[in-house]
Amino acid sequence: MAQGTGSINSDYKDWEWSDDAGERARLLQSPSVETVPKNSESQGNSLGTTSALGAVFIVVNAALGAGLLNFPAAFSMAGGVAAGITLQMCMLIFIIGGLVILAYCSQASNERTYQEVVWAVCGKVPGVLCEVAIAVYTFGTCIAFLIIIGDQQDKIIAALVKEPEEVGSSCWYTDRKFTISITAFLLILPLSIPKEIGFQKYASSLSVIGTWYVTAVIIIKYIWPDKKLVPVEIPTSPSSWTAVFNAMPTICFGFQCHVSSVPVFNSMKQPEVKTWGAVVTAAMVIALFVYTGTGICGFLTFGAGVEQDVLMSYPSNDIPVALARAFIILCVLTSYPILHFCGRAVLEGLWLRYTGITVEEDVVRERRRRLLQTISWFLLTLLLALFIPDIGKVISVIGGLAACFIFVFPGLCLIQAKLSEIQETRAISWWAQVSYGVFMVTLGAFIFGQTTANAIFVDLTA
Repeated sequence: MAQGTGSINSDYKDWEWSDDAGERARLLQSPSVETVPKNSESQGNSLGTTSALGAVFIVVNAALGAGLLNFPAAFSMAGGVAAGITLQMCMLIFIIGGLVILAYCSQASNERTYQEVVWAVCGKVPGVLCEVAIAVYTFGTCIAFLIIIGDQQDKIIAALVKEPEEVGSSCWYTDRKFTISITAFLLILPLSIPKEIGFQKYASSLSVIGTWYVTAVIIIKYIWPDKKLVPVEIPTSPSSWTAVFNAMPTICFGFQCHVSSVPVFNSMKQPEVKTWGAVVTAAMVIALFVYTGTGICGFLTFGAGVEQDVLMSYPSNDIPVALARAFIILCVLTSYPILHFCGRAVLEGLWLRYTGITVEEDVVRERRRRLLQTISWFLLTLLLALFIPDIGKVISVIGGLAACFIFVFPGLCLIQAKLSEIQETRAISWWAQVSYGVFMVTLGAFIFGQTTANAIFVDLTA
């Protein structure tokens, strides 16, 4: 993208609130990313330590997660293998484009986190909307994580008690609501309270191992299927042209790594847009193979009868699948505190900006406020997870928000960045980039509106 001689929101009042920008940048760093703290005197000379290859794996790690459990159901909703692959390939162009735009705008604005780039480039209103969207997205993802824990525990308990699942669920100690609650209170809440979460690096490695193992199990189970697993029906085309859009939330949720991408870009030894383009292309291709392999094999194994959480479709007594369930539970247990940490950081930033108090001035009350935020967040997510047993309903909502991070905000950043350039004449490339930004915003708004409206309609008519 051509650099113009100009500034982005250069009016100091547009970003004077960001006295604590360095603090919030550290709060929202991607797992396994080490960046040099932003310093007003040495911003231009501070380089990261991450190689291009290392950045590829970090981006892959940020993209891959528990969302892959929903991909077989997404292929079923899209109308089969051909429709699912085509939809992914079309969206991947814009997913990669959004990541490149964020790197370009990060360089132009000299900001190190997603929300700070949006603030600096687009101004106050989009910046606040971005932070609210991040808070809601992380809140919804935490709910999805608790539902996943309940799903996997139900199957594991059914295998351990060696009784039909209907009988096992009648005992109070095997009841889903009790198992989710006791696990959450004993393991998740204590991990969510600390101010720092240094264990996130280890959680990242664990998530990668767990994700690859789950994918391998699903593929192997398709190649060498259990005789008892007979697909109900395998659709080869969508039921209607609108049915294809039902798969979009899952794809957006699965490939959404944009919020983490800006810190990753700034952690590189050579943070250049061209290099970053190669990095994210390689990372998204790897993620595409993982998600496509899981989606195709899970879908063809169970057909239209596949569950929203594909592991729920397998028998309880299948040992390799049981190990996959244990991996997923472990990944989710360590991932919930990280997502909560990011959401809490955004809420903290909004509160400090609203009250006009800097981080240094509010240290005394920080602990009390952090405890209140953590406990409120935890109880609300747990309560909703207990009464929303279907992970698909949650993903249909937060998948629409993921579309905002992938399409809307990067598109707005590109438009504003190009409009802020001071040029005597507008080249064809300039108009092409502005048009691309407008199309991204339009597409993202459509996906968000369509998926959110569909989710509300399905809930009301269920």
